[in-house]
Amino acid sequence: MRGRDSYIAWALVAAAAVAVLALPLLTSDRYLLKVFTFVGLNAIVVTGLALLFGYAGQISLGHAAFFGIGAYASGFVTTKLGWPFLAGLALAVGLSAVGGLLLALPSLRLKGHYLAMATLGFSEIASILFVEAKPITGGNDGLSGIPYAAVGALRFSTPQANYWLVWGVAIAAVLAVSGIVSSRPGRAMAALHGSELGASACGIDPASVKTGAFTVSAGLAGLAGCLYAHVLGFVAPSSFALDTSIVLVAMLVVGGSRSLAGPVAAAALLTLVPFADSILPGLSPATVAFLQEWKGDISGVVIIAVMLFAPGGIAGVVRALRGRFGGPGRPTRAGAVSAGPASVAEEEGSAV
Repeated sequence: MRGRDSYIAWALVAAAAVAVLALPLLTSDRYLLKVFTFVGLNAIVVTGLALLFGYAGQISLGHAAFFGIGAYASGFVTTKLGWPFLAGLALAVGLSAVGGLLLALPSLRLKGHYLAMATLGFSEIASILFVEAKPITGGNDGLSGIPYAAVGALRFSTPQANYWLVWGVAIAAVLAVSGIVSSRPGRAMAALHGSELGASACGIDPASVKTGAFTVSAGLAGLAGCLYAHVLGFVAPSSFALDTSIVLVAMLVVGGSRSLAGPVAAAALLTLVPFADSILPGLSPATVAFLQEWKGDISGVVIIAVMLFAPGGIAGVVRALRGRFGGPGRPTRAGAVSAGPASVAEEEGSAV
């Protein structure tokens, strides 16, 4: 039964990937393609955040900082120093990953809201640096003139090319993280999430698991930041403020923990809210302005509503429906969580 379910899940993932990649063949609307490119960028970040929180159980309110580090690192070296795109990409991912590692080390003794406050403080420090480091970031004026991504003679200079670049990377990121959570490190993260004491008793080193999760998650955020800089051609500190981190956490909460497909679906939903006029023609200008201006507040309300009425998010609702209609003898992951860390590790064989 599990094998058949796994095949069905991967078939659905493959169909979704084909549908996403086919969008530029169905429309030439530049604005619409750019909006869905932003969806892909957020999907990359939230995939790393899902690994960190949904599987390793480590909360972060500072992922906007890693996103900004990646954007400014690649933007600066390609614009001011003339580095090629791939070199800027490597630097962006590397610096963000190192930032995640450095943040993880002093945070190993922190849990719950204490860890959240530590990552929030890191985000605020980064926001100040983005403004004050004017020779690198341009300060409040931002960094402009960032070139399009290019690999050799291949230049991603059209909305269609940028869309395929971002979504190609997003799909690769989801598959890579899915491979991680389905492997031994992923099972160690799941056990740690279930019970740190129980995981330690089983021979798992919590420190290495936590630092590894932070490093990979921050690196993915930096990767998305690099792509963001080269797609938009301009970056400013306002793009990496606290409300960005709140929106990212909202995507994770709405999507549901211990899932990758759920947070990606939620990333699409919440990213499209400020651009609802491009998806739902006929909305009044006042409605569109409200959605754009109060995006962070809407995300906060959504987080509260989901935690109250659907704690498992989209993924939890889907699992509940599968448990109800899938027939007897099919354990839900909610049941696995209550059974303890060993059961959690066993249930996390499939991340989708």
